[in-house]
Amino acid sequence: MLNYIVRRILYSVPVMVLASFVIFVAVRLTFDPTVKFRLLRDQGAFLRAKKLYGLDKPIPVQWAKWGKAVLTGDWGVSTRTGDRVWTMVSKALGYTMQLVIWGILLALVIAVAIGIFSALRQYSIGDYLFTGLSYFGIAMPPFWFGLILIQFFGVFLKEKFHLSSPVFYFIGLHGTGKKGINMDYVRHLVLPVLTLTVQLIAEWSRFQRSSMLDVIQSDFIRTARAKGVPRRQVVFKHAFRNALIPLVTDVATQSGLLFGGLVITEYLFSIPGMGRLFLDALQAGDVYVVVAYMVVAGLFVIMFNLLADVAYAWLDPRVRLS
Repeated sequence: MLNYIVRRILYSVPVMVLASFVIFVAVRLTFDPTVKFRLLRDQGAFLRAKKLYGLDKPIPVQWAKWGKAVLTGDWGVSTRTGDRVWTMVSKALGYTMQLVIWGILLALVIAVAIGIFSALRQYSIGDYLFTGLSYFGIAMPPFWFGLILIQFFGVFLKEKFHLSSPVFYFIGLHGTGKKGINMDYVRHLVLPVLTLTVQLIAEWSRFQRSSMLDVIQSDFIRTARAKGVPRRQVVFKHAFRNALIPLVTDVATQSGLLFGGLVITEYLFSIPGMGRLFLDALQAGDVYVVVAYMVVAGLFVIMFNLLADVAYAWLDPRVRLS
């Protein structure tokens, strides 16, 4: 298993290098950090800024210099704020990770439970109910659902029950002033997590239901039942483990993308995460922040694909790691 993981990581290195080059070139050709000096017609400041950011050299040379600096921990300086890019990205990533980790865990638990229930009680009233709710959840855009939550909990309930503060303002774990998870932290996190998970629960529950139905109709499940194996053992020891494989693919893919940032959710709930950082940098033409964001997002996608491959081998021994 360890050799397989090392091989996959080594295979991912050239992919990441090529992706970083394409990203760097695309962003560099799109944005010019010296444009403000051009607009001010300050030729001296323009030339100094061009030399400072290394724009007086060819783009491949700029990328090689940037890549060498990144390997040493220097991601550059933001042209918008003057802060170190890695400091900005790591701080924003901390907020996004709090939101995404809780969202994925909540969505997985609920979606798997609904999927198993619907598959074991196919065409029942509960199955039809969850199917209808899942279609509603898939069709419901996050920005609309988030605004509804803000309007109901942050405005209507506040006015009706005279709450002291709106509940849609986000406070990070290290921003509560207390150690550990407390109710204030949960109270401020619940609405963004609900906005994030509504579509995930709807989609993943459909995956789990469909996969579970395929597995419980397989020959080895019928054989286990014919041998008198208890129903609970058939469902959770044999069927459930095999039914997780298709879901793992979708969860890994979407989780990697979520860690890249949730622009809509973070903007709605004033979360200073990766999505908000990317949006601000994009509007300001902050080249090094945009490049850092896209590289970090790519790293998470590759990492979660690797985790999915490892999960396949653990869930299904028939998968050959070679």
